[in-house]
Order: sequence, then structure tokens, then C-alpha cells
Amino acid sequence: MLGETLLHYQILRKLGAGGMGEVYLARDGKLGRDVAIKVLPPQLSSDPHRLERFRREAEAAAKLHHTNVVPIYATGEEHGVHFYAMELVEGPSLDQVIRHMRDSS
Repeated sequence: MLGETLLHYQILRKLGAGGMGEVYLARDGKLGRDVAIKVLPPQLSSDPHRLERFRREAEAAAKLHHTNVVPIYATGEEHGVHFYAMELVEGPSLDQVIRHMRDSS
């Protein structure tokens, strides 16, 4: 994925991964800002149930407006790669915060 472009988003580096996808730092070529791109891995895209779950996740998050919820900017698909773009939030990942909290106890 690194160096590839999804629509007008240039993939710069991988930020993390989880059960439903991988998250990358990307540059929005139209608006000139950095964003986070969540990508559904190709092996999961072929499963209609997982693809629908990914779409529902993006739609549900896009409907939320709260200071503690990252806004969704766009959804898309290119060359069979399904993704959504969201605000980039700098800082540690949730698993890093949890690990730190456990270690501090």
C-alpha cells in the first residue's frame, strides 16, 4: 500500500492494524491535509458480510458528531480496495494507552 494512491489520497505510512482493517497516514491531494485512511484488507473484501460490516462501520461513524469521535471525511473503493478517510489524530494508539495504564497500576 505504501506509495499507492486511493482516489486522491497518497498513502504515506502504516499507522496500525486491527481485526477489521489497516490504518494508514495519507495525504489528501485535493485539500492538502494529512488524514487517516482505514482500509479493508483484500482477503476480507471478498466476504460480503465483512464488506457490509465495514460499510456500516463507516456510515455509523459518519453520523456521529461528538468531540470524542473522529469525523469521517469520505468513503471509497478503488481497484477493489475499500476504505474510508477520517481525521488524523496525533498521539499514542488506544492499545498503547491501555498498556501504559496497566503498567502504571
